[in-house]
Parts: sequence; structure tokens; C-alpha cells
Amino acid sequence: MYSCMSASASERDGNDMAAEMGEWVLCFVSGARIEDYTALVTAELGRQERIVPIPRPMPHLRSISKQPPASERAERFPFTVPVVRELDKLSLDAAVTFLVGENGSGKSTLLEALAAATGLPAIGTLNVADDATLEAQRALGSCLKLVWRRRTRRGFFLRAEDFFGFTKTIARMRADFLARLDEIDVAYQNRSAYAKGFARMPFVNSLADMERRYGIDLDANSHGQSFLRLFSSRFVPGGLYLLDEPEAPLSPQSQLALIAMINEMVAQDAQFVIATHSPILLALPGALIYSCDRVPMRPMQFDELEHVVLTRDFLNDPERFLRHLR
Repeated sequence: MYSCMSASASERDGNDMAAEMGEWVLCFVSGARIEDYTALVTAELGRQERIVPIPRPMPHLRSISKQPPASERAERFPFTVPVVRELDKLSLDAAVTFLVGENGSGKSTLLEALAAATGLPAIGTLNVADDATLEAQRALGSCLKLVWRRRTRRGFFLRAEDFFGFTKTIARMRADFLARLDEIDVAYQNRSAYAKGFARMPFVNSLADMERRYGIDLDANSHGQSFLRLFSSRFVPGGLYLLDEPEAPLSPQSQLALIAMINEMVAQDAQFVIATHSPILLALPGALIYSCDRVPMRPMQFDELEHVVLTRDFLNDPERFLRHLR
């Protein structure tokens, strides 16, 4: 599925591109299955060859800005959240933009409002326009002004919390299709093979399409494998993808695999806005990072982020953090 230029064959071009772009891409051998991503990326990280940079296309959505809300809403959630209250204009002028912050900082709220403003479909749940729990986020979305470089209606909005329910939905749909085929076999047992095949065709085709996208039993895979398979199967080049805490079902190795997939998708003219707690995802080269713990929000460097500093300090000396447990 994925491929990359060998480092030895492209050393001169790679050096030139690195000087100009300062970015690189994780890449791995062609023909990879979704379930092999973790092993492939882990192996690639252990190699000593150069990692070849690729140029990144310009983002579709350049910026968002907030217009004043109606007076009756100004003192209600989400307009009272500090980062929302102080939001003026937020540049998204990068292929990948991260929103990072503590729980309750407003990063997911902003992402949900952006999903409402763009009208992107949601995966694994009701669309934002139909979800009663997102009324406040829709109000914020109606106050957002979007500035596009190239308007795209491709892409999707995906919350980790909705992904877990999506696998159950797919399993139920598959069971319903199989049950309907059994009913047709009984009802058409005295009919011609042509009539029976014609009646079965819609359900057979639906099952085949589902298995092509998600495998025979998406819910039988690990959460990480299922998430990566779903993410890959729904990707369309040239889209805008809004992801809320995608690291939730992923092991550290699978998070590295997700980084590799995002890089490959960026090369196919995709743009991402991602709310996350993960220092691993935040290390994606060339990404624009905003801290929602800073009011107003401002771009930050990876090494400045509290999530990164705390994780690094803990791993370097866990005893310092855990001694009080004794």
C-alpha cells in the first residue's frame, strides 16, 4: 500500500529537499497490510538509513476567526471557555495542525465547532448537525469565519469515543446482512437460481464492500488495528480530516504507524486538524502546534509543551513522581 524512495538512491535529492523543507516522512515497504503497520514502522525507526523528506502541499483551510456571538449566548458555554472567549484569528497554514491542552481547555470544543462549520460528515456517530449533545458547539461553529485556499468537501470528523461504537455498528450491520441472506435462501428454495441470485445480489454486494473496507470482522481486531483499518479505508485524497484524540485506542507503536499514515496522506493533498494529548503524535515534523492552555492560543514548539516536558521528566526519573505512593 505504501512505498518510499530508497535513501541510497536519492541522497543528493534528499539533501536538497531537506535544506529547503526541513521536513521528513516515515515510509515503509509496499504491499503492507493494516495489521502490519506497527511492525513495519517499528522496524523502519530502527534502520540507520536516511529518511527521505517529501514536499508538503499547501493546506486547504488557511484560517478561522470568530465573529461576535448573539448577546444572549455571549455568557454561555462554549463562549465562556477562555480560549474561545479570546479567540480572534487562528492560522491553520500547515498541512497538520495540533490542538493540545488539559481536559476542559477547549480543544475538543473548538474541533467540534470546526466540524459544524465545515459540514464534514462524522464517522461512527450522528452528524454534527443532528447530534443534540453538540448544540453549543454548533452555535460556536455558526460564529466561525473560514478562509479557504481551496474549498474541499472531502474528509471527515472522527472522535475516538465514537470509534468504539462504530465497530459495534459494523458488526450489527454484517449480522443483519447475513440473516437476510439466510431468509432469502429459505424463501427462494423452490425458485430458479437466477431469481435467487438476483434477490441476494444487494446483500452480497454490501457484504463484499464492507469486507473490502474493514475486513471480515472489524470488531474482532484489536482497537488499534481496527482504528487504523477504518482510518485508511475512509481516506480520500484532497480532504480535510478533523480528529479528536485519535491516540485513545492506539499503543505507542500504533501511534507511530498513524504518524506514517498521516504523512503519506499529506503527500496526497490531505490536511489534518487534530486535538491530542499524545507527545508521540505531537512530534510529527512540520506540524503547527497550538496550546489551549495558553490564553490567547499561540503557536508553540514541541519541546516547550507541558505534555512533552512532563512525559520526558517522568520517563527520565519515575521515582521522583512516584515516591509519595509509598
